[in-house]
Amino acid sequence: MRGLAQTLVLTGAVRAAEMSTALGQFGDTPELGRYLVAQGQVTESQLAEAVALHTGHRFVDLSNMALDPSVIALVPSALCRKYQLLPIDRRNERLTVGILDPNDIVALDDVASVTDLFVEPVVVAQDALAQMFERFLRSDEELSELSSAIEETSQTTETAFTETLDEQDADAPVIRFVNLLIAQAINDRASDIHVEPGERQLTVRLRIDGVLHEMQKADRAIQDGIISRLKIMSSIDIAEKRKPQDGRLTVTHEGRAIDLRVATLPTVWGEKIVMRILDNTGQVMTMRDLLFSPTNDERFRAAISQPHGMILATGPTGSGKSTSLYTALRAVANPTINVITVEDPVEYRIAGINQVQVNNKAGLTFSTALRSILRSDPDVVLVGEIRDFETANISIEAALTGHLVLSTLHTNDAPSALTRLTEIGCEPFLVATALSAVIAQRLARRLCVKCKVPVTETSEVLSALRFPHDPLDLPQLFRAGGCPACSNTGYRGRVALHEVMSLSEELESLVVTRATGGEIRQVALEQGMISLRDDGWSKVAQGLTTIEEVLRVTV
Repeated sequence: MRGLAQTLVLTGAVRAAEMSTALGQFGDTPELGRYLVAQGQVTESQLAEAVALHTGHRFVDLSNMALDPSVIALVPSALCRKYQLLPIDRRNERLTVGILDPNDIVALDDVASVTDLFVEPVVVAQDALAQMFERFLRSDEELSELSSAIEETSQTTETAFTETLDEQDADAPVIRFVNLLIAQAINDRASDIHVEPGERQLTVRLRIDGVLHEMQKADRAIQDGIISRLKIMSSIDIAEKRKPQDGRLTVTHEGRAIDLRVATLPTVWGEKIVMRILDNTGQVMTMRDLLFSPTNDERFRAAISQPHGMILATGPTGSGKSTSLYTALRAVANPTINVITVEDPVEYRIAGINQVQVNNKAGLTFSTALRSILRSDPDVVLVGEIRDFETANISIEAALTGHLVLSTLHTNDAPSALTRLTEIGCEPFLVATALSAVIAQRLARRLCVKCKVPVTETSEVLSALRFPHDPLDLPQLFRAGGCPACSNTGYRGRVALHEVMSLSEELESLVVTRATGGEIRQVALEQGMISLRDDGWSKVAQGLTTIEEVLRVTV
């Protein structure tokens, strides 16, 4: 035993017996350290400290350092990402650079030639370096340079962008542009990437925490190349430009496999492409993570614990309906029951659950798939979306014949789901009998914990908003601040607002008599249903979001 392995043992990070096993598989190589981190035997910080001790360099903890953006700007971001390094301090003609491998002479020479400074390497942990990349290094500048390069190429060659793009060198400008675009969107925690052609410019926008942000504008000359590349990656017919198409692609980003659902839409200026980022690693949630209020939690758990019945999740596109239903599936799924889903598309793959992908071209629609599923002896069925009478009717019949059925429906609130089902042709008495609960949901941006600012609103303002409060003891609320961790937006992540309506006998009677949505809502509120707005106020009182966000997403 010698080198890095010996250092890790001497510092107490790994026991000698465990190290012997790892050495036999990897030898005393850099892969040894990565393996030990992946197995959870050492932390990134412990590995970095061992590397520093072994190579005779300093170890620097980046996690709580206040870095100067002007120092970081001395080295191009592309170079930092390529060599996994970051400038962290400058004293006169000496530049201190945090790096994973301080013996990487090529990397240090390139930094020295770019900055014309003496470079002093220090060892940093990989997870801390990745966090700093997310805060301080963005791909915007490099994307602008690449778009210019693509534009120049398109002006100097008459070759059209075709399938040969797939065979181009990975350093080709169009390929690098697309790869950087996707990587930056993932780093920014975007849920969607919008590539939008215009009369003179191609615009790229990212939806982050439910709000679209313009990321990049490029000359229209690069449009065909970018769109063709994305269609090729998604296995979409690039020759067909007159009708919408759907596809899917998988990329590997920082060791994670991330799926993207791709949709094209013909517009007057060319094809618009929207890519939904489906990060499976970030979707393993528990019921506690949904942050239900105690009342809503009790009602929802009671509904999903029943052996049969129908549970509907309602709300607009992107309101977290699928996430809530997947979480409920994980809560009820176990080896003793048969769980089958039919989805369009299958967004998140879950072990132990049979998932069916709708294929309209092959005749596998929601209704036909659902009929087949019911012949496969399921205990729990998830229907991706109820869009028509046939799917709704089969789902209701399944709920009435001993199955637990979960599905989504596009309505503005929970009571409207009842009237919506009757409007598309379902018998009111069947709807009333089958439904166990309806959950309406919205997503509000979550306050960044590092920069949220305390604020106290006046009693007059709170009363006007119908915010529950004691005039003699005003609540401590918060507003959005702004820091590098949240890209100066004041928000990082999202929190769900819920409205859970359980079906009582009185509500069932209203459905049978075809009462209006307003009448059903009034009775539901009298029976203790918490409205979306009121649930939002409770999240504001907990310091999770702001009054402005609740007003933005609720009526």
